[in-house]
Amino acid sequence: MDDYMIDAKVQHKLWKREMKKKVSLINKIASKTQKKFNSMLPQKYHEILTNAVKAMVKTVLFGYKYITKEPYKHLSIEEREKIVKSKIDFYKKTAMAEGFATGAGGFILGMTDFPLLLSIKVKLLYDIAAIYGFDVRDYKERLYILNIIQLAFSSQSYGKDVFNKMENWDEYSYHLPGNINDFDWESFQQEYRDYLDLAKLLQLMPVIGAAVGFYVNGKLLDKLGDVAINSYRMRLEEFK
Repeated sequence: MDDYMIDAKVQHKLWKREMKKKVSLINKIASKTQKKFNSMLPQKYHEILTNAVKAMVKTVLFGYKYITKEPYKHLSIEEREKIVKSKIDFYKKTAMAEGFATGAGGFILGMTDFPLLLSIKVKLLYDIAAIYGFDVRDYKERLYILNIIQLAFSSQSYGKDVFNKMENWDEYSYHLPGNINDFDWESFQQEYRDYLDLAKLLQLMPVIGAAVGFYVNGKLLDKLGDVAINSYRMRLEEFK
């Protein structure tokens, strides 16, 4: 085993240990505070975010044929992850530029950032799935992409449930129904929204919006990239 794989396995084990940690009291309090904060936001704001998430889920489930790439073959783990990290860097820069531009425009233009950022995340995950050798023409692989987003952007308590399902994906996916419309995305979109509301609201404020959008979008793509790498590592024999 080469040095890259030794280090990758260590990092992957640490990540899995972090995912399995007991939900902290601070996290529970933060989750309650976030939900209370959400209840104070204008209805229009909730409608825009909800519609954006619904559109994103539909894109992942039904629009895959427009952005699907052939799975990469005959590459080592190191080669695959070198390409993955370059993709993450590219999409991160795109998201940061988009966040700066929409944040600088104040409330109205800032509201457009959420659906734009969702589309960037989805495109990144389609690329990552293909690089790791998975074919998203299989709807179960598209559901896995949705679970990656859930894991990256939901509360710790909800994320633990998602992680447990993903860690046993082969068994879980075997029992999935053949009808893609049976996928329950209502809880998914709510958890996703709850995580982002506070950070994205700051992006809508005059003057500081551009800086917040630039910074927050970069951090969100970093987190998504890290979760995606480790989520696909869980599917590979080399990491089992």
